[in-house]
Amino acid sequence: MSRYRLQPTPAQEAALAEHCGHARFVWNLAVEQHGHWRPGRQSVPGFAEQCRQLTEARAEFAWLRAGSIIVQQQALKDFAQAMANFFAGTHRKPTWRKRRRSEGFRIVGKRGRHWDVRRLSHNVGEVKIPKVGWVRFRWSRAVPDGVKSFRITRDASGRWHVAFAAIPSPIPAPGTGAAVGVDRGVAVSAALSTGEMLNAPTLRQTEKRRLSRLLRKLARATRGSKRRARIKRAIAHLRARETDRCKDWVEKTSTDLARRFDLIAVEDLKIRDMTRSAKGTRAEPGRNVRQKAGLNRVILASGWGRLVERLEHKAPGRAVKVSPAHTSQRCSACGIVDREARESQAVFRCRSCGYADNADVNAARNIEHAAGHAVSAREGPRVAGPVHREPQPVFLSA
Repeated sequence: MSRYRLQPTPAQEAALAEHCGHARFVWNLAVEQHGHWRPGRQSVPGFAEQCRQLTEARAEFAWLRAGSIIVQQQALKDFAQAMANFFAGTHRKPTWRKRRRSEGFRIVGKRGRHWDVRRLSHNVGEVKIPKVGWVRFRWSRAVPDGVKSFRITRDASGRWHVAFAAIPSPIPAPGTGAAVGVDRGVAVSAALSTGEMLNAPTLRQTEKRRLSRLLRKLARATRGSKRRARIKRAIAHLRARETDRCKDWVEKTSTDLARRFDLIAVEDLKIRDMTRSAKGTRAEPGRNVRQKAGLNRVILASGWGRLVERLEHKAPGRAVKVSPAHTSQRCSACGIVDREARESQAVFRCRSCGYADNADVNAARNIEHAAGHAVSAREGPRVAGPVHREPQPVFLSA
């Protein structure tokens, strides 16, 4: 997706919000239909049947007929694709869309026509949206060729964006045979087996203090008041700024790794399970719920999943996932697995061979070694790796 910042006028912004409302209404109707289905009952209506029902609804309700049929049909098509992904086991089951959350709609067309996209100046372009007209956007880079659809979205801070659906070309491998292991962590966002330590940018200290003040004000604000809405918008602006910085860091880091290395190894982490809430149930409440919630926020803010996703897009076939078992406890020099070797979050010291290094870098080197074993296993018989042994004391000669 190539995303650009939209610059609609107030009238156009109202029309875009109306399109979002129609798409949300149609989507929620489809969710409700599937919610009434039970095994043994008649099958739920598919995309073709839902389009026929949409035509009947538009003929009956003038407010729905005033919207774009393209926007409403594409909402049904997006829902059908979401259900297909759910049954394939790759995504969660689609649920309700809420106002001011997951706002957006999709437009399908053909790239190259004069009414789709045009450039006005060096940094200003226009895109034509049904029943809205030409809407300006910031031309930060060239619109990719072969675009057949684009999506209009509105984030929590009120910013509008247009994203053109195009599959970018993968980054060619350097051909040097270089490999790297990437260990994702909390204190260090990404540690490389080369010794590099990369951290995803977050809010500055002044911004964090302002966010804390705003959250305290939000707790005291009356629900439904204009003051509360104003505070929520300010909080959304700060969090959107943090999200933008993280996305920018992920794009630059993934591009740099794809250009420098032929093989990129990462751990096969189950991030969804790792960030699951610890609150438990009313009968069996969880423990350390607030601490676990803070850890979940840090993991999600580090962009673990997005980094691997972009690596797979930019370096297809070269991004390898390996098992995370014992990567932080194994010595990358001698292969001994010893849980006591990690003295602290940042220090790893092997009690067998005396090897000492940063704990995250040591884990990244183990990930790189594991990726090498996985590749050799596909090419031929696997060479046995290090086994679990008791650490032996190091004898230093005088």
